[in-house]
Order: sequence, then structure tokens, then C-alpha cells
Amino acid sequence: MSTLNRVTLIGNLTRDPELRTVSSGASVCDLGLAINRNWTDPQGQKHEEVTFVDVTFWGKNAENVVKYLSKGRSVYVEGRLQLNSWKDAQTGQDQNKLRVVGERVQFLGGASEREKAEFGGEPSRRKAA
Repeated sequence: MSTLNRVTLIGNLTRDPELRTVSSGASVCDLGLAINRNWTDPQGQKHEEVTFVDVTFWGKNAENVVKYLSKGRSVYVEGRLQLNSWKDAQTGQDQNKLRVVGERVQFLGGASEREKAEFGGEPSRRKAA
């Protein structure tokens, strides 16, 4: 039996990403992504739907996300789905959360203020080292 667990998303960050280090020493970063869907129904009425997705990056990707991205920036993410399950300590009820583990990230749109300060302008104007 073949299986495939692949997610491709383009959206905007809902908050500034924060870097943390786990006990093994690995870097990890969680971010929120908002993905908009616009459509027109058969009656000509326009609609918009926003889906919020949590994404986790590890290692060098996590460090780069924190270094270069901030709230509102557009980003392309490739990754896989992961289901986390736990028992709520207060209620004793089983809890589940589906998230994306990011494996590839591409920064979209204009440069952030951090990028402009570090590289001296828009990314397209950077000089090769």
C-alpha cells in the first residue's frame, strides 16, 4: 500500500516567529499561517474564508524563519502533516491537534526591515558574495 503525506501552502504569518531550543539542543520554531480563499457563489455573491494553520520548523530552517520573517510576511511552505495527541491535565479529556511540520520554506514578497538592514536593500538587489 502506497502512502503520501505532503502539504504545500502559501500564506501570511499571523505572528512573529520565536526560536526555542529543545533539550537535545535542536532549534525549533512555531509559526501561525493564514491562508485566504476567495470565491464567488452561483448567485454572484463574493465570499472569503481564512484558514489558520500551525507550522513547526526545525534546525537551520527554524533559525532562518526567525531571522528573516515577521508578522504579515508571505511564505511558501512544503511539509507533512503530524497529529499530536495528549490528555488534558485539567479535564482528563483526550486532545488532538493537527499541524504541519515544515521541511522547505521560501520567503515571498518584499524584504523585511531586518533583510533590508542586513543586506542593504531588496533581496533582488543583493550582490552575490
